[in-house]
Amino acid sequence: MFGINGPEFIILLLIGVLVIGPSRLPEYTQKLANLVKEVRRMASGAREQIKEEVGIDIDEVDWKKYDPRQYDPRRIIKDALLEDDTKPVSPGAPVAAATAPTADTKPKAPARIIERLADGEAAPFDTEAT
Repeated sequence: MFGINGPEFIILLLIGVLVIGPSRLPEYTQKLANLVKEVRRMASGAREQIKEEVGIDIDEVDWKKYDPRQYDPRRIIKDALLEDDTKPVSPGAPVAAATAPTADTKPKAPARIIERLADGEAAPFDTEAT
């Protein structure tokens, strides 16, 4: 809590008691108790509002799933490289081939058709494109 350890907190508490004095101590203790009750009421109200709006209970959420420390890029890349290629990525994804395509099984690309302009013919130009 704010970088204050136990003995420092006790010393600050004793200084606060001495500064406030015994006559005003019950009044400030009551104010502190009311403040704690109000903060708890606000926290439970926020919890209920989240439950109503989102539809889930905060206690049921698996917070470990959202921990950013679990996303180590080195581990993710290593897992992806060592992953079996035959396993689909998602249930609807197509299954990958078991082996890499060889020169015989590679699909042939369609031959490119190169159209040449006749000698002296101007290249096509679109005035609206520029």
